[in-house]
Amino acid sequence: MNVLCDNQSSISIARNLVHHDRAKHIEIDRHFIKEKTESNLINLSYTPTRHQIADILNKTLPRVHFEELNFKLGLINIYNQT
Repeated sequence: MNVLCDNQSSISIARNLVHHDRAKHIEIDRHFIKEKTESNLINLSYTPTRHQIADILNKTLPRVHFEELNFKLGLINIYNQT
């Protein structure tokens, strides 16, 4: 499974065995993800924020970016009178 993430720090924490003092609250999740990446069940890949399609569902976006992601998802405006 390919997991796309726009946070390089979280990818680094998941891949690195070094203890991160600032990431104590994610200790259990980190071990789970580390185990899955080592067994090649999950592949963590960086993708720029601009290409995160999920952003359309949880962020306020500029109109151009919103329309670009709308197109990628194949969404149509049912209220458009064309």
